[in-house]
Amino acid sequence: MLNDIQEVFFTKEQLKEITDRIGAQISEDFAGKKLVLISVLKGSVIFMADLMRAITIPCEIDFITAGSYGAGTESKGKVDIIHDLCGDITGCDILLVEDIFDSGRTLQCLSNLLSEKKPASITLCTLLDKPDRRDKSVTIKPKYIGAQVEDQFVVGYGLDYNQKYRNLPFIGILKPEVYNSSAEKEAVSESI
Repeated sequence: MLNDIQEVFFTKEQLKEITDRIGAQISEDFAGKKLVLISVLKGSVIFMADLMRAITIPCEIDFITAGSYGAGTESKGKVDIIHDLCGDITGCDILLVEDIFDSGRTLQCLSNLLSEKKPASITLCTLLDKPDRRDKSVTIKPKYIGAQVEDQFVVGYGLDYNQKYRNLPFIGILKPEVYNSSAEKEAVSESI
């Protein structure tokens, strides 16, 4: 796995600084509220686990699974809800936790879906923001952003390519030949 990484983008220590900073701000902003953190699976689970340990006020957690990438590097443009929430969020203050705010379509769709469940509020939190990839139709913005990144394919700390690399303790840039060769193999196998 390490041979597939072009460079380390954020070290384990830098990621801890990010989660501690965001956790402190969330603790201050949501003091006295009924906070529910919702992890968008699978990518945000590691970030949310560290983030909730950095939050110093009571909070609950839940999970939702949505997909738009399949096995590729480009969003399919359609968001599928694979697994919905387990709990009732009526009247709660929701913090929707995402690994990367890329096109923004997934979070836009999830925000709309969750608003139908009548929470008191919905606030967005993302580890990484990739504004160069934003879909022009997306109107939402995260309040909490760990860091802004350029249009590089990053993996690690929950972020994946084809379900791999999530377990890296850092965020790194994946070498283009890794996903380009996979895309070529997929194209060849589809044409056979």
